[in-house]
Amino acid sequence: MSLRDFGLLVLICLAWAGSNIVSKLVVAHWGVPPLYYAAVRFALVAAITLPWLLPAPRPTWRMVLVGLLMGGGNFALLFMGLTTASPSAAAVVIQLGVPFTTVLSVLMLGERIRWRRGVGIALTLLGAVVVMWSPHGFELSPGLWLIVAAAFTGSLGAVMMKQIEGVKPLQFQAWVGFSSLWPLGLMSAVMEPGQIAAGLHAGWPFLAAVVFSALVVSVLAHTAYYGLIQRYEANLIAPLTLMTPLFTIGMGVVVTHDHFDLRMGIGAALALLGVLIIALRRNQVMPLLMSIRNRVQ
Repeated sequence: MSLRDFGLLVLICLAWAGSNIVSKLVVAHWGVPPLYYAAVRFALVAAITLPWLLPAPRPTWRMVLVGLLMGGGNFALLFMGLTTASPSAAAVVIQLGVPFTTVLSVLMLGERIRWRRGVGIALTLLGAVVVMWSPHGFELSPGLWLIVAAAFTGSLGAVMMKQIEGVKPLQFQAWVGFSSLWPLGLMSAVMEPGQIAAGLHAGWPFLAAVVFSALVVSVLAHTAYYGLIQRYEANLIAPLTLMTPLFTIGMGVVVTHDHFDLRMGIGAALALLGVLIIALRRNQVMPLLMSIRNRVQ
């Protein structure tokens, strides 16, 4: 990999990690309802990428379902989880998306799991368990369990996306935004009274957060990432994206004052080692998955 492209990948991972922290600030510190934040975010994504919406991929129903899983469902669960979970813990627990996707690839795409990827799956699961463990047993944090659900939703969408051919990056973003905007807006209207007032009260920082997450993260960073995986082998690019959870943990400790102790450190090390082992093995959905797994936004 050239030095220029490596620098670009570092900037992409920094943007993803920064979005994780910004999203925590929006939903937990500024009091903006998570579904409303997700709806506004996808409204902007849909508006920016509207020229790439047509012609519709075939079958269209599958693209809509993928958009809902990887967009509305995934982000709604993530943002709801971040209202109580720390970005550092979420960045580790979301790694469960890697073993989820690997298992779903076996069930839906006919892939085979050999012993090395089996070890990777076991290490990732063990790392997530360590992070979610407390002296009293599993820490039944609603936030972290929502992050687990988000990991599964994104993984299912990634596997289904592999069954659709010929979708370009900006067309993909257009359909994710278009498919996610309407259900998120409806759910926010029903479940989050006063959401518009909360957004207005948050003011320009909320507007800046939406622009950053929609334009910089979804459109620019992800489009640049897809360009990199077209030029390089996935088993080279995917392990390097592990910079994102590391950056998230560092930023979380500094910006949102996340608690990070020895237990968290051990759990993070085990989970990231497991992801690294899986990423280094060839499989069909890893390139798309790694971008999903890093979007704890």
